[in-house]
Amino acid sequence: MKDFNKKIIFIVGGSSGIGLSTAKLLAKKGAHIIIFARDKNRLKIAITEIKDQRLSDSQLFGFMSLDVSVRKKVETIMKKAVSDFGTPDMLINCAGRSYPRHFEDITFDQFDETMKINLYGIWNTISVLLPYMKQKGGHISNVSSIAGFIGVFGFTDYSASKFAIIGFSEALKSELKKYNITVSVLCPPDTNTPAFEVENRTKPEETKAISASAKLMQPDDVAAAFVHGVMKGKFIIIPGVDGKFTYVMKRCFPKIVEFVMDMIIKKVQQKDKEEGSRT
Repeated sequence: MKDFNKKIIFIVGGSSGIGLSTAKLLAKKGAHIIIFARDKNRLKIAITEIKDQRLSDSQLFGFMSLDVSVRKKVETIMKKAVSDFGTPDMLINCAGRSYPRHFEDITFDQFDETMKINLYGIWNTISVLLPYMKQKGGHISNVSSIAGFIGVFGFTDYSASKFAIIGFSEALKSELKKYNITVSVLCPPDTNTPAFEVENRTKPEETKAISASAKLMQPDDVAAAFVHGVMKGKFIIIPGVDGKFTYVMKRCFPKIVEFVMDMIIKKVQQKDKEEGSRT
């Protein structure tokens, strides 16, 4: 994907955060943008913001309410989207959610829902759209996370889903080459989005301490790095210096990464223990 002008782009999770920032950026580049999310009110507000960034009046914009975790709904909505707007040249899977907690506090229902939204949702959209996309080629981008290549305290269900996205995407990349469809994975660090705000409500103190050691990125900066990575043909796209450094360290020096994280965790737990003894 070197040129986005007049390309049809479906963005799942495009009503807020990284998805919305990406939609605005691609609208500036002349793309036709169709966004999907569950909340209709957010979608209406988002599509207005996206239209304001358009390069020309000939661009198409649209939105559809969709819960990616429900297979039947994905089949119905995506088929209608193709009928109304055409086959996408690019599919961006940006829908996801996170409720970090200690493992023993994560219910099966939460784990099940996390996997259905973060992983099954991607499987659903791609499997429905692939028969259309393979006729003309294109690009598929799936959003994972820094927590998709490094397991983080408090993110057992989230990391499970995000690790799976990277493995799935790598296998898919190999299979879709014959259809001239390329695949990429975005692995953003903590980003200042509405989802991050929700995430902070349930974060264990150990998780907060680990997160505080890295810089919080803005969604516009993540979107810019993402689009640049797609244009450069990168498979794994990691925005920010901190994220890239973490990736290299995890691959080359995993014991050092584990040691540093353990030190942060022990410091928090020791502090809690001391405060508990004083009370």
